[in-house]
Amino acid sequence: MIFIQDFLLSPIKDLKFPSQKWTPQILEVQEPLIKVQQVPNRLYIRPIYYELNIPSSIQSIYLRKGVYLRIKKALEILPRQYSFILFDGFRPFQVQQSLFNLFLEKTKMQHPELTEEEIFQITLKYVAYPSIEPTRTSPHITGGAIDLTLGDANGNELDLGTKFDEMNEKSATRYFEDHPEENVAALQNRRILYNSLIHVGFTNYADEWWHYDFGNISWARRVNEQVVPYGPVLAELENNDVKEFQFI
Repeated sequence: MIFIQDFLLSPIKDLKFPSQKWTPQILEVQEPLIKVQQVPNRLYIRPIYYELNIPSSIQSIYLRKGVYLRIKKALEILPRQYSFILFDGFRPFQVQQSLFNLFLEKTKMQHPELTEEEIFQITLKYVAYPSIEPTRTSPHITGGAIDLTLGDANGNELDLGTKFDEMNEKSATRYFEDHPEENVAALQNRRILYNSLIHVGFTNYADEWWHYDFGNISWARRVNEQVVPYGPVLAELENNDVKEFQFI
């Protein structure tokens, strides 16, 4: 029998999109990026974009130290029968550009009836525009964003209702709160993932159950912080990994 703390099964609250009318100030603390290592039965590393051969993708997952420490705290809350499976963390600008272009072309093929602007807006819903500008820094470029799912102790993905990066309404974090009869297992698993991460300070992007932020502009807008510690990070790549990085 699996013991799950009651708060982990609490319904996911209404996730309102943050206002874009103001931009928090970035005061870069130069907290290092660290390479995340697997923790047997608890934390699995699966660099999804490297596996998919996305141009310039990296074979390791890097996170700001503060983000990694919060994941460790969340694992202390998570029942031992569960694990986190990390798909992505720090994302070099080159990879963000490749992903945006890939999803843009995919959307064009799926919706030939739409205008260029409509296609652009749909793409933006699932992939941040590649930018290192202080007012619109892409979340993953800061090292303060993670993409992950819930797994069992052996690293097998659990049912979250959709595949990672699936572009449809069911990927919205609260979808099964409004349609619980469709997939009870996915409803529970999303609650466990959400509540374990929110409890340690992360925020969630409402259109993607797998995406969480801490310390970047997206996070600050959701929690009404005026100053953020994580700005953009530039990386020099070598052999599909980070050779060195610098804060800007």
